[in-house]
Amino acid sequence: MSNTNYIVSARKYRPATFDTVVGQRALTHTLKTAIAAGRLAHAYLFCGPRGVGKTTCARIFAKTINCTNPTPEGEACNECESCRAFNEQRSFNIIEMDAASNNGVDAMRELTGQVLIPPQTGRYKVYIIDEVHMLSTAAFNAFLKTLEEPPEYAIFIMATTEKQKVIPTILSRCQIYDFARITVPDIVEQLQRIAAAENIAAEPAALNVIAQKADGAMRDALSIFDQVAASSQGNITYRSAIDNLNVLDYDYYFRLVETMLTGDVTQALLIYKEIRDRGFDSQFFVNGLARHIRDLMMAATPQTTSLLEMNQDVAQRYAEQAGRLGPRFFYTALDLLNTCDLNYRNASSKLLLVELTLIKLCQIVNPVQAPTTTATPVQKIQQPAPQQPAPQQPHQQAPQPPVQQQAPQQPVQRQVPQPPADTIPHIPGVPARKSTADVPDIPGVPKPKPQPSAHEPASQPQAPQPAPQPEPEPEPKPAGDQPFTAEQLQQAWRDFIADNPQEQILITTMRMAIPTPIDDTRYQVAFEGQGQVETFNAHQAKLLEYLRKRVSNNNLAINVIITETPSAPRRLSPREVVEQMKQRNPEFNQMLVDYQLGLA
Repeated sequence: MSNTNYIVSARKYRPATFDTVVGQRALTHTLKTAIAAGRLAHAYLFCGPRGVGKTTCARIFAKTINCTNPTPEGEACNECESCRAFNEQRSFNIIEMDAASNNGVDAMRELTGQVLIPPQTGRYKVYIIDEVHMLSTAAFNAFLKTLEEPPEYAIFIMATTEKQKVIPTILSRCQIYDFARITVPDIVEQLQRIAAAENIAAEPAALNVIAQKADGAMRDALSIFDQVAASSQGNITYRSAIDNLNVLDYDYYFRLVETMLTGDVTQALLIYKEIRDRGFDSQFFVNGLARHIRDLMMAATPQTTSLLEMNQDVAQRYAEQAGRLGPRFFYTALDLLNTCDLNYRNASSKLLLVELTLIKLCQIVNPVQAPTTTATPVQKIQQPAPQQPAPQQPHQQAPQPPVQQQAPQQPVQRQVPQPPADTIPHIPGVPARKSTADVPDIPGVPKPKPQPSAHEPASQPQAPQPAPQPEPEPEPKPAGDQPFTAEQLQQAWRDFIADNPQEQILITTMRMAIPTPIDDTRYQVAFEGQGQVETFNAHQAKLLEYLRKRVSNNNLAINVIITETPSAPRRLSPREVVEQMKQRNPEFNQMLVDYQLGLA
């Protein structure tokens, strides 16, 4: 095909009938039904993203309602004079206007003047106003009366990508049709038909990349298709598509997820370096990885597989890798990547932020325990218990204490004195007892204390000055009742602000106050207004839980008070200023009196 006769695909394959419109089946069915029933409104508003067929459907609609011999399916016949005039672009019944370049009052007055001229052939005169949201307010007001009560042969079709910019008085006079984004499978199917018509070999994976790059716009997909077809010389492959469009290959994402499954941090960082060496932006990479993990989550269950916008072969690969992951991985990974994307713009070291995120992603499945830095606990030295004196054997001398030990530390073994003879009367014929446990109670006679036997250790009598005993150690307080200082609480207060950057309103309120002690566990914070108090009270439970954990004390309580802002001093009038000066300075008062007398 020569260059002089070349027509871009977006124009060459522009739909000419309702049935050839891609991705708007429900909307085109409604328009065909209205035409067949003869229920035509005088004003329509077609709104939706770019490249989804708004202007195309407006032209097909205008052509069909003027067709003198429509088909039973509600399509134009393409054989009558009106259809041939439209196809040859010489029809006077269809007037197109670009509101972006004709947005003033004069252009709208010219349009309303043309409305008064009836059609020469056909039944309707159709005015297509593209990008109608670009009209000025004065132009809208000039057009309003004509739009509300047009001649019976006039029909207005307005198209816009920003419906919210059209004034409400215009919207209330139109039938509004919302065009949806075209799905990836529908775009791929249309590209396959065009490739077959142009004798171009195209891989399904390559067409899927083109469809995703088009972002729901069929016109953009056709332009990208022409670009890739020209660079690949009629053989569109997956590799040529991603190289030409500067799209990151999803093989990188599959490899990265494999490193996350095995916890291989080193390989993940190397893959990231390879991506940066190819010239891809880090934030683009983070968003692409998040989209990949989102698609894996959709492919994990059969109920959500329909949410994947890709062909069957690629979807099968996603399903295989998703089967080895769990919901915890998906939720945690998406949260980490979303946080990285939010903090990317403000990060001083963007490379470190992305690498730290990759390290955290690699530890979701196989977490690595951080090495503990706590010191080895010091073992308490047990004090030796005081030595019990050895039982005294008959005719055996008591052992001498060691020379190194002092007398107070070693209890002196004393001979237990025998009770007086008159305490226990001697009964003739009864042998003496070694123990006094069997001595019967005799009225008026005290019972002697038991004496140690030769095989039992002698009980140690109370010494006048007993040896000093080690003081018992105080019992440790529970973990939730530890004492803390005001500095520790204030540091925990600042740590909460640093750890919760997403709570913008709360941390702004906290920065305006600082806790001051009332007693050991009660503190108070002062705010200047009721709004700050309400914001603090709404998050007080979460904040108290954080602070109590940081200071290891569950009795911590925070009271909130409102400080009265001193009102600004009232501005005095000139007369009040003079009166104050006269009261403070009598000489000034006398000077004024003399001045008034001089004038008199």
